[in-house]
Amino acid sequence: MITEGTFTVSGFTGVPIAEERPVPTALGVGVATMEKAYVGGVEGRSTTLFTSAFDPERGVGTYVAMESFEGSLDGRTGTFNFVHAASTSGTGRSDEHFLIVPSSGTGALAGIVGSGALVVDADGTHRMRFDYTLD
Repeated sequence: MITEGTFTVSGFTGVPIAEERPVPTALGVGVATMEKAYVGGVEGRSTTLFTSAFDPERGVGTYVAMESFEGSLDGRTGTFNFVHAASTSGTGRSDEHFLIVPSSGTGALAGIVGSGALVVDADGTHRMRFDYTLD
């Protein structure tokens, strides 16, 4: 099954990194938490642990995010985790990865497996698409 919804970010909070012996690189590394609200075929909320190596001036870098979702897909209610990552060269996304974490589903989403995508429209609308099956 494929379902899609739009989302908005309702909080993006940096998390301090305590490094006794940092390794300097050309891109700064950061960690943040965020919350998202979803509407559409994907309805609910998620909390996210977000990590990145990114240069905001050039828009160049890579992120990795682990999300915990609570809500419904196509009316099936439950929770599950998913991970996504991508790189940007400043003008577009590449090397994208998206996976629903196996064995993480609860409720009517127990047994969920699959993949998906995060898509940003030209007008800035953020979409989350899940391509999933249920055991």
